[in-house]
Amino acid sequence: MNFTHLHCHSHYSLLDGLSKVDPLVERAKELGMGALAVTDHGVMYGVIEFYNKCKEAGIKPIVGLEAYVAPRGMEEKEGKVDADYHHLILLAQNDRGL
Repeated sequence: MNFTHLHCHSHYSLLDGLSKVDPLVERAKELGMGALAVTDHGVMYGVIEFYNKCKEAGIKPIVGLEAYVAPRGMEEKEGKVDADYHHLILLAQNDRGL
């Protein structure tokens, strides 16, 4: 199998992710995946745990996050005007990117 999930949330994505890191990595290994990404919503709390578990399982960890993109800017926030925001998946290519 040559498939890699590049948009995957863990339980560190509060109110959005369900998977705990251990079962997520175990399932990827069962399916023969060579790599797996974690892109939690706006946080990177689980990156170290995810990285270590992937390495132990022989899976290439891809570290990232799902960022929020403000329509007008980070400092401007107005009810309905800024309610229509977008998400952007960011993946680190190397230590510098991280």
